Amino acid sequence: MNVHLLLAVTLALQSPASPAPPAASARGTAAVRAGLDTLYGGAFAAAARHFARLALADTADPAPVVFEAAAYIWWAEARDSGGFERRRVDSLLAHAIARAHRLGPAADFWLATAHGYRARERDLHGETWAAARDGKAMRDAYRRVLRADPACVDCYLGLGVYHYGLARAPTVARFMARLVGLGSGNADSAFAYLRHASAAGDLAAVEAAWVLAAALERDAARAQDPDSRAALAAESRAAVASLAARYPANPVFDRFLARRPETAR
Repeated sequence: MNVHLLLAVTLALQSPASPAPPAASARGTAAVRAGLDTLYGGAFAAAARHFARLALADTADPAPVVFEAAAYIWWAEARDSGGFERRRVDSLLAHAIARAHRLGPAADFWLATAHGYRARERDLHGETWAAARDGKAMRDAYRRVLRADPACVDCYLGLGVYHYGLARAPTVARFMARLVGLGSGNADSAFAYLRHASAAGDLAAVEAAWVLAAALERDAARAQDPDSRAALAAESRAAVASLAARYPANPVFDRFLARRPETAR
């Protein structure tokens, strides 16, 4: 799993504890949940079509637009092709950000999520400073949500990714990050946030578990102590095995486990 995946705050989560756009309804929430289950189940094209229909039905709500972009991002990962539908994803995220801005503070959660996705995409394609700007916008918006609603567990996925990315960046990159106002990361806080989101999040749980697995695998590779390395790798594999058991048709999870025969289902 590449480091760019750790910038993928691939969540625009509609949680009872999270502020929802005024246009959201109980029916819309059920439709979003159904679409996410389709996405994580590996039917990426069907998920993209589902969210496109939701976006057309409610032209104010940024959530389905972000989720449509997410479907293409997961689809690209399944194809192992970072360039797959790149322009479409960029256009969708820009559209989602514009929708969120029009809604104002009520849509800060969606604004944060869209910026997080775009940070991932820009980092993947080598646009480092643009990714940093999106990352900062994501962090600031999630903090605003938490100030208004400290119970937003789903917010901690994005903040966990942010902390981890800064904590594990090279020394020069960390120095530059402080200069431009990104702050400094903390790996312990990052793992605490990610575990919290994966265990107690609403719709954040799946994405948080996947991103947590990526972070654990990365830390296992850099660990000097063999026991620590083995424990981190085992936790990473177990997290993905659990996701694969829940979504057996998702090729992204299958590919991860296929590289580790000892955890095959």
